[in-house]
Amino acid sequence: MAAPRKYPDELRERAIREVRATGRPIAHVAKDLGIHKEALRGWVRQAEADRGERDDRLTTAEQDELKQLRKEVAELRRANEILKAASVFFAQEIDRPRTRQFTWYTAPSLDVLPSHARFTAGG
Repeated sequence: MAAPRKYPDELRERAIREVRATGRPIAHVAKDLGIHKEALRGWVRQAEADRGERDDRLTTAEQDELKQLRKEVAELRRANEILKAASVFFAQEIDRPRTRQFTWYTAPSLDVLPSHARFTAGG
């Protein structure tokens, strides 16, 4: 679970808007709003990437997709490890020599039953 954000989303949006609209330096806007200047710089860069103005960063959508894909890969790797362990276990079970001898039950022949115990179709 991610840590809670230090700054509300509304403040982020307002700060980014102010930097873009006024053209003031990021450090001045950050100081006026009580935000760390490097935090604001990162927000502005991410907003520029989301608008396609920067090629050196992934967009927020791409970051979310990458995060989801990494999570899926990790889950599939865990499943693979479980399946590998299971296949090794079952391979050992198949290869293990049997120690028990089974004697199979065979039903007695009807010829040896007394005549009163025999079933006849006619009744």
